[in-house]
Amino acid sequence: MDNPGREPLDGVRVLELGNYIAAPTAGRLLADFGAEVIKVERPHTGDELRNWRLYSGTTSMLFHTINRHKKSVVLDLRTQQGQQAVRELARSCDIVLENFRPGTLERWGLGPDVLGADNPELIFVRVSAFGQTGPRCTQPGFAAVAEAIAGLRGLTGDPDRTPSRTGVSIGDSIAGLYAAFGAMLALFQRERDRAEQRTTAPADRTVDVALTEAIFSMMESLVPEYDAYHVTRTRSGGRMEGIAPSNAYLCGDDRWIVIAGNGDSIYRRFMTTIGRPDLADDDRLGTNAQRWQAREELDAAIGAWTSTLTAADALRALDAADVPAGPINTAPDIAADEQFLARGMIQRMDVSTGTETISDVAFPGIVPHLGTRPRRIRCVGPELGAHTTEVLAALGDGAADPKELVR
Repeated sequence: MDNPGREPLDGVRVLELGNYIAAPTAGRLLADFGAEVIKVERPHTGDELRNWRLYSGTTSMLFHTINRHKKSVVLDLRTQQGQQAVRELARSCDIVLENFRPGTLERWGLGPDVLGADNPELIFVRVSAFGQTGPRCTQPGFAAVAEAIAGLRGLTGDPDRTPSRTGVSIGDSIAGLYAAFGAMLALFQRERDRAEQRTTAPADRTVDVALTEAIFSMMESLVPEYDAYHVTRTRSGGRMEGIAPSNAYLCGDDRWIVIAGNGDSIYRRFMTTIGRPDLADDDRLGTNAQRWQAREELDAAIGAWTSTLTAADALRALDAADVPAGPINTAPDIAADEQFLARGMIQRMDVSTGTETISDVAFPGIVPHLGTRPRRIRCVGPELGAHTTEVLAALGDGAADPKELVR
């Protein structure tokens, strides 16, 4: 496992003015592929993510994961000195990432107009709850709220229980993916304009990502189905509405597996494998729509079969029949998974919590693969302010003393 001599984003400089997960996820993706990402954090406490799920020390594994490959610079953006330092840094950057509430950076004199005046080719990537325009643009909001507004919560969980959420900050992560994608689009546009000796328009250098819109874009045909057919989808637990059989099933050793046997030919192989050729050949069950109507009957038959086997035995039988299936893994399962290990998706690093160093901690690898070899994680998230002196010293004699900027 190794990195090539030159990374795809070598020479790209990013100024990250973002906390929590959304904008920092975009920064991580850019940093994974060679961009220099300078993460600005507030004095003393830093990014709030340092304290999320903090089991020991002063810096969480969540922070180390989301902020790998970055440089940490401590600045107080509410002070004139901190604002001036950001303006100086932005002059040498290609991209600014931020996820403050719209209007915040403008109040601090750090909006696109100001930073762009000294760097006309600067790309500004903005992540917010509702976007930079519209009647709700100035309202606060986290991904949990955006997931509800955009329809995800309405489809998550069992129909007779409280709407649920996924176990991770999925809305923030999706927005971060779009922000990184938007940054690359703007960078590509800028480089093409340079080649054609044109100036990239300000609109083409501004990326506006709303959490609500990022999640809504993932909701597939939720709204078109309502608008065309007046069908309002609701929560369906472990199933996907209109797709059957596809669910989680309990095995005899109390382990759960997911089986997706909903393709027509797959379904017939699946039913034969569980000893139910009668269901495989039943004219009532030839299409997905028909099987969805019989989902309770099918799930009962499948559950009766899985209950007689261990999860490993059931998965072996399904694999032999070419039926898509897999275990519902926990963290220990993932860390030992042969496929993840073979593709470099589990990489072990020594990590400082701020009070001690924990050796050989497993971290998720870099996605996507470019070429045939997985990329190596170079470093996890930095200690607070680890690069303040290095980065600010490079600004020259006119820059303020780093010690004065972090009081």
